[in-house]
Amino acid sequence: QVLLMESGGGLAQPGGSLRLSCVVSGFPSFSSKAMSWYRQAPGKERELVARIPSTGDNAWYVPAVRGRFIISRDNTKTTVHLQMNDLKPEDTAMYYCEAPVGHWGQGTQVTVSS
Repeated sequence: QVLLMESGGGLAQPGGSLRLSCVVSGFPSFSSKAMSWYRQAPGKERELVARIPSTGDNAWYVPAVRGRFIISRDNTKTTVHLQMNDLKPEDTAMYYCEAPVGHWGQGTQVTVSS
């Protein structure tokens, strides 16, 4: 079975940074598939935050995080990262890693507050 385990969440001040990691196992096609980060805030629908192609080039970001977040991947280690800079309270959510199609991690909580 496909397993995804997120880590790196926590409490950050506005303007601070966090680096999320997602370790993927049981997914032999990892290096040929796009990977994604989603987030879900209380009372809101889950939204796509960032998606990275298998090559690592031309990643897509939701407009709200463009210029602040960077998605990256290491195909050798079957890991995906989300570097989050200049964090804002609106970034507070549970963040999930996703492998196609519909394989989810347990999530890691990100809270941005003073």
